[in-house]
Parts: sequence; structure tokens; C-alpha cells
Amino acid sequence: MDLDQIKTFLSVAAHGSFQAAAGHLYVTQSTVSIRIQRLEAELGAALFVRNRAGAALTSQGQRFLPHAQSLLLTFEQARHDIGLPSRFRASIAIGARVGLWQAVLPDWIGEIRRTIPDIAIRGEIGFEDDLMRGLIQGRIDIGMMYTPQHSAGLLIEHLFDETLILLASEPDRRWPDPDYVYVDWGPAFYTKHANCFPDLEGPAQRVNIGWLAAQLVSRNGGSCFLPERIAAPLIAAGRLFPLANSPSFTLPAYMVSARAADDDILRQVVDLLRAAALRERHGDGRDRAEPA
Repeated sequence: MDLDQIKTFLSVAAHGSFQAAAGHLYVTQSTVSIRIQRLEAELGAALFVRNRAGAALTSQGQRFLPHAQSLLLTFEQARHDIGLPSRFRASIAIGARVGLWQAVLPDWIGEIRRTIPDIAIRGEIGFEDDLMRGLIQGRIDIGMMYTPQHSAGLLIEHLFDETLILLASEPDRRWPDPDYVYVDWGPAFYTKHANCFPDLEGPAQRVNIGWLAAQLVSRNGGSCFLPERIAAPLIAAGRLFPLANSPSFTLPAYMVSARAADDDILRQVVDLLRAAALRERHGDGRDRAEPA
């Protein structure tokens, strides 16, 4: 098995066609066919069903897909780490929900770079499942998320609490709102939301990123829940308005890292993030760590 086979498999899976994959990879269609045939022979399974419409993944192909993605990503990360310029002595991978990248991580990363200027930092955006998988596989060194899963060898630490507030395109917008955009802030938010609005009909719009909800509501009208820190500039700009007498929800944010990290750089970065989170909580003393 070689990387060209993996890249070709992923390209066919993404484009649904040997011909389209060939154009994307700048090779002939026969080259694509040969690579896939060799890969299928090595795995001992058919990965695609070929038909006039193109190529569709078989059940074995579906199972192989995440492994292929992981293989390619691992190689790219290895090439990145090995090829670090001499001015860097190490690299750290930090993955987080997009809301945390929007809210606090740019400032925190800036502080890390100023304190430890000779490390390279790779940032990733992901959801809980992807982030936890990356942490377990060692692809991500530090993960920040709202609903972490416990796993042996990983330490889960409370960072701070987000406060989600209900915003609308007009200050007097009526609620329930037929144009409400439900944002998937994770299982904890889902439970609190369902308990608070047990009779609310299923919303017409659902998204998994708060930024997208803000764009939809500000442009088309409606309402959504956003963290206060993300909402503040939108409110100041008059793009969105907090709805009076509406509930708010507390959403804890967590950091996940290796329990017994023997890497001095990783320990130093984790300590800097802990200190930043402590300041974010305004020194209210609610620092805690949960063993996984």
C-alpha cells in the first residue's frame, strides 16, 4: 500500500467518479483504475461499485474511509514535524471547537507564542468525536471542547463557563420564532434546551457552528443562541439584539490532554492555557480537573 493509492482512493470517494478523480489528480483514468485495483487486492476487498453513474463506496469501502484519512493525515503530520525549520525545537497540535477558536484561543495562542517563541503550533477545528479521536491517536496534543468523553490516559480539566444567550434580528421579535436557528452546542446544551422548551416544535433550521447561525439570522431574520463573548460585537454593531426575559444556558468548556505528559514543552503549554483559563474566570476559584 502506498500513499498514491490512498490519495486516489480518497479522491474517488470524494468525487464519486474515476474520471473526476483522474482530473483532480492530473493522471489518466487508467492510472486511477490500476491504483484502486492494487489497493483492493492488498486489502482483499472491493472498495467501490462501478456503474454508469460513477463509483460508490461499498460497505468495506465505507469502513476503510476513516482509516485512509488517518493514514494520509499521519504522514502529512510526520512530514511537517520532520521538516520543521531549525528555529523551532518542537511542534504542538491544538484542536478545538470553532466557537472556542472564535472566543478565546487566538489571544491564548498569541500568549503561548510570545512565551515560547521556538515552538510551532498547528491549529485544528473539530467537533467532540473528531477531537477525542485525534487525542487518542496522538494526532492532537491538546483538545478544547464542550462535551469531552472520558478515556484512559487523558485528563479532562474545566476551563471556564460559556453563557449562551438568545439573540434575534430585531429587539422585539416574538418567541417562539418560526425562523429560529438551532445551534448544536453539544449534548449538554441539547438537554438543557429541551427541558426549557419542552413544547417547542422542531426548528426549520439547524446548524453545527454558531458563526453560521449568526450569519443566517442577521441576513434573513430570526433568532439563535450564541455565547456572550461572541455575541458582544454583534450586539454593539446593531446586527443582533438580546431578547428580553429569555433564558440563558451555561455551557462549560474543557481542556483535554495526556494525563502523564513527559514532554516539557507540552506541560508548559498546558500550564499557560490553565493560567489563561483562570484569568478568564476572573479568579473565581472554580479550577478543577476530572480524571478520565
